Amino acid sequence: MDTNNNQGHIRHTLQSRHLSMIALGGTIGTGLFIASGSAITTAGPGGSLIAYFIMGLMVFFLMTSLAEMATYNPRSGSFAEYANRYVDPALGFAMGWNYWFCGAITVAVELSTVGIVMNFWFPHVPQWVFSLLAFAIIFMINYFSVRAYGETEFWLALLKVAAVIIFVIVGIGVILGLVGGHHAPGFKNFTYKQAPFVNGIPGIISAFVVSGFSFQGTEMVGIAAGESADPKHSVPKAIHATFWRILLFYILTIFVIACILPYTNKNLLSSDVQDIITSPFTLIFQYAGLRYAAGIMNFVILIAVLSSANSWLYAISRILFSQSMDGFLWKGFRAVNRRGVPIISFLAMAALSLALWALQFIGPNVYNYLISATSLGGFMESRDCDRPLPLPSRLFAAGAHLR
Repeated sequence: MDTNNNQGHIRHTLQSRHLSMIALGGTIGTGLFIASGSAITTAGPGGSLIAYFIMGLMVFFLMTSLAEMATYNPRSGSFAEYANRYVDPALGFAMGWNYWFCGAITVAVELSTVGIVMNFWFPHVPQWVFSLLAFAIIFMINYFSVRAYGETEFWLALLKVAAVIIFVIVGIGVILGLVGGHHAPGFKNFTYKQAPFVNGIPGIISAFVVSGFSFQGTEMVGIAAGESADPKHSVPKAIHATFWRILLFYILTIFVIACILPYTNKNLLSSDVQDIITSPFTLIFQYAGLRYAAGIMNFVILIAVLSSANSWLYAISRILFSQSMDGFLWKGFRAVNRRGVPIISFLAMAALSLALWALQFIGPNVYNYLISATSLGGFMESRDCDRPLPLPSRLFAAGAHLR
C-alpha cells in the first residue's frame, strides 16, 4: 500500500460501477459526437465500419493486457509503473513524463473548450468566465476524494451513454421511416455512388486515424485501478464488459449515421466543437424533427468536455505521484492527505494546468505551440493526448495510439 510520512494512504474506495463507467465514459466524447462523421466521408459506410471494428479489436487486446497487469499489481499511475518494473526504468520514466506532459496541456485546452461551448448559449459573456468556473468545479471534485471523482464520472458517463442510446433508437426509427415523417432511407446509402467502400484500402487506413481518436480514454481505468476497492474482480469485469458495450455503441452509431447521411454530405467533414450544428448527432436529431437539437447536443458536448478535464486532472496528479514513488521526482510529491488524495501532486497539477490555460492571454501562438507539442508527444508515446487538438493536428496525433 502506498504511504507517505504517516500523513495518509491512497484510499481504495472506487467500486466496480465506478471503474466500468470511467472506462465506458472515457471513450464517449467529441471523437464520437463530432469527428466520427469524417470517417464515413473518408472510407464510406462499409470502410468506416471495418475501421472501427478492427480498431476496437486492437483496443480489446491492449486493454485485456492492461487488465491482467492492473489485477496482478494495482498501482496508481499504473502503466508507467509497469513499464518501469517489467521493461526498463528509462521507459517508465519516459512514458510517465510524456503522459503527464500531454495531460497537463489537455486540461488547459479543455478549460478553453468549455468557454467555447458555453458561448453557444451566452455569446456575450467572456469565455474565460466559464473556463474559471469549470476549473473551480473539477478542482473541488478532485480535492475532496477519489470517491468524489468516481461518483462524478459515473453520472457524467451515464448522461453520455443515455445520449448515445437515444440517438441509436431515434436513428433506427428514422431508417425504418417511423420517425420524422420522411421516406425510409433504408440501406440505400450503402450502394450510393462509390459506397460502401470509398477510396479503397487507403480510405480504410485513413479512417483508422479517426477511429483511433475516438477509442480513447479507456486507459483511465488502469490509472484508477490502484484506488479500487477490489481490483482483482472489478478491473477485469470493468474492462471486459465495457469493451463490448463500447464496440456495440460505436458500430451502431456509425451504422445509423451511414444509413441516414450519405458519405458525400459535406457536414460530415466537420470535427470542430465550434461546429456543433454540423455534428452527425445534431443533423440526425434535426432530421427526426427534434426541436433544439443543436442545444441538446451542445449540452452533451459540455458534459463530455467537463468529464475529460476532470479525468485528466485526476490522471496527471496520479502519474506525478507514481513518478515520485518510483524515484523519478522529488519525494515530497508522495504526500497523501487523510482523504487519500496525493495532495502535493494534485495541487501542483492544478496550478500548472491553470497557468497553461492562462498562456492564451499572452498570445495565441504560444498556446498553439503547446497544442502542437501534445501532438508530437502523442507520437512519442504511441497515443493521442486528447480530444481538443485542432484538425489536422489532433487527428494526426490520434492515429498513433490504438487504445
